[in-house]
Amino acid sequence: MSLADRHITALVRQIATQDMIELVHPFAEWQTFGALAYIAECYGFRYADVRLVGKHKMAHIRMVRDTSPQAQQRAAANIAAFPDPGPGRPVPGMYPGSLTPVPEAQEDVELITTLIRYDAAGAAANRKQLLSMAWAGPVLFLLLAVLTGKYAAPPAPRRPHPGVPAGRTPDQHDPARETGRAAAGCRVHAGA
Repeated sequence: MSLADRHITALVRQIATQDMIELVHPFAEWQTFGALAYIAECYGFRYADVRLVGKHKMAHIRMVRDTSPQAQQRAAANIAAFPDPGPGRPVPGMYPGSLTPVPEAQEDVELITTLIRYDAAGAAANRKQLLSMAWAGPVLFLLLAVLTGKYAAPPAPRRPHPGVPAGRTPDQHDPARETGRAAAGCRVHAGA
């Protein structure tokens, strides 16, 4: 019996006997969980959430029986089309004996897989890590700004010509007005 057959057998057993199923397969890939969740949805279940349990954060995908009329109709149609699912026999949306989706189900399986991955990423982040990242970002930005001088105060304006005060252009420069002298070039001595 292949690994895919074992996964399908465990899933079919839970579907037949429980209203809430939990997919727990150590070292399973996300695509495997997506394919199993798709099969469970075909039999009237809906994805509820994912939990990461234990030191190695093993994924536990929880699915509950969907009581909506659409889900019940979908389950009845799949039970009629696939009356005896199991190892080596066809299951909805997958090639026989594998968890590889047929082209018609590929998009739905990828959507469920993405949803499971997104929820698992949210479950993996704990408060302590999020707080440390929230503080580390601004501190790193400030450190880089100080080191590079990118956001330092602008340099003082340079004088364009010698003898011209800052903020004036050479055509605005009137030496007589600046010093109070009557004419340019006239020298006044302090002792005379």
